Amino acid sequence: MTDQIKEPEMSLKRWMALVGLTLSAFIFNTSEFIPIALLTDIGNDFGLTEAKAGMLISVYAWVVMVLSLPLMLMTSKMEMRKLLLGVMAVFTSFQVMSFLSVSFGMLLFSRIGVACAHSIFWSIVSIIAVRIVPNSHKSIALSMIVTGSSIAMILGLPLGRVIGLSVGWRMTFLSIGVVSFLVFLYLFALLQKVPSGGGMTAHDLPAMLKNKILVGIFITIAAFATGYYTFYSYIEPFLQQIGKMSENQITTTLMLFGFAGIIGSMLFSKYFPKYRFKFINLTLAGLIAGVFLLRPVASSIPITITVCALIGMSATAFNVAMQSEIITDTPQSQTSVAMSIFSGIFNFGIGTGALIGGMVCTHLSISFIGITSGLIVLMALGYWTLIVVRRSLRQAQ
Repeated sequence: MTDQIKEPEMSLKRWMALVGLTLSAFIFNTSEFIPIALLTDIGNDFGLTEAKAGMLISVYAWVVMVLSLPLMLMTSKMEMRKLLLGVMAVFTSFQVMSFLSVSFGMLLFSRIGVACAHSIFWSIVSIIAVRIVPNSHKSIALSMIVTGSSIAMILGLPLGRVIGLSVGWRMTFLSIGVVSFLVFLYLFALLQKVPSGGGMTAHDLPAMLKNKILVGIFITIAAFATGYYTFYSYIEPFLQQIGKMSENQITTTLMLFGFAGIIGSMLFSKYFPKYRFKFINLTLAGLIAGVFLLRPVASSIPITITVCALIGMSATAFNVAMQSEIITDTPQSQTSVAMSIFSGIFNFGIGTGALIGGMVCTHLSISFIGITSGLIVLMALGYWTLIVVRRSLRQAQ
């Protein structure tokens, strides 16, 4: 019957606008994680330890955590094309400020500005993508946004690192700003007007928090992100100091992280629908095994790279699965609010994980970040299995 419904065609202009949104996802995701790839150089330039330089990651994540929902509520009635272009303009301006930074405080302030843009961007880019295409192309639109994010880890992060090592970390931020400005011009020319959703209100929150399964998912995500980023925030100095890798080998490892993430996404699409809870348990178990193995296998570069790929694959698969769980366990009218909270909680985990990792580096040794990460994710697995899964199964009966 649905075959008889005639939809508007997917015109070339729509495809080109979708490509522009994909490029914007690529540049935003590259910008978010680029300090991880340049942490040592930034620290050396300002005379800071890895832990103090890691505050770039923690503060950025905490700003996103705090502002994702409030900023989205404040701007929810704006026409989305105008909002997106405004966000990209702010994003580009603060990238230039990062390039011009003459002190760590100035760099930190510029990253806070970028984080404000980030807070709104990831709440609207997927919505815009699905609204500019016919219904038959919505899944493709969403997958292209995810692809842009994944390519950032495969290409953007290593390329940013290469630029930073070759001509200085400031040029990496300037390069991001230039590309962002070009994408801004591209979308200004091709992106059509997108009406505001206008559905996000603070009144949805109390009802949402009564959903015990959803709250359990949020707690699991917070523990996972905290544990994962305890390790991942310091992967570059870990591979350098403990793994004894060269600069090129570190860049290759970071690139393989991204490739492994795409494999994790493919495994999700194939196995998650049939083995929902088992799949999530296995992704957490894979992540735990990987981070626990980091220190014991550090003397072998090939095995270390393989273990890092396992971690990247498991983490991405878990992240996608949790987003699917949120959509499944949330009424359609509350999904956008739930995803905004998800973004905030995930960034809470990033910031807290970076802080814990910094404390481990300062008071113990950077060689212990894998063990610390694994213990935290182990708690996430225990909570998910013993509380959330059981609660969900009881509700389904």
